[in-house]
Amino acid sequence: MTWQPLTWAALLSALIIFGLRVVDVSLATVRVLAIIRGQRLMAWALGFFQALVFVVAIRQIFANLDNIWNIVGYAAGFATGTVVGMWLEEKLAMGYTHMRVISPGRGEVLAGRLREAGYAVTEVAGRGRNGTVNILNLTVPRKQVPDVRRIVIDFDPKAFITMEDVRPVRRGYFG
Repeated sequence: MTWQPLTWAALLSALIIFGLRVVDVSLATVRVLAIIRGQRLMAWALGFFQALVFVVAIRQIFANLDNIWNIVGYAAGFATGTVVGMWLEEKLAMGYTHMRVISPGRGEVLAGRLREAGYAVTEVAGRGRNGTVNILNLTVPRKQVPDVRRIVIDFDPKAFITMEDVRPVRRGYFG
């Protein structure tokens, strides 16, 4: 493999491969998250299109193995596709998030505000370093996380919030 001069044809080929890899890896990122969340049909559809795009990209590479710029486009598309896939998954906000809010002294009223906004809240009394705290547990669709965070921060700026993705198994109230 040799470094060839960067002609318009070589650049165009590399850019096509770059674009195909961005699409391929972005789909792969979202597909893996769909698998984790148990969304079979979405995972299947994304896997189908991901494989289709990959085959087209790899065919382009093998058609010009002596063009180093295609390989650079392939690697750059993979790296960029990873970031684009993460951004895309964040925008799609699939699934549910469990939020734990620890509020020193304002938890009961905060729980009431969250319930008024339509969220199901489970309260637990706890003891922190500086005394009694209220621990509020909520499981909400990921798209609603910014709204819940805004309510919590506006009402209790000292609240400690943690979040983790969850996969609801059975029953419950999801506002």
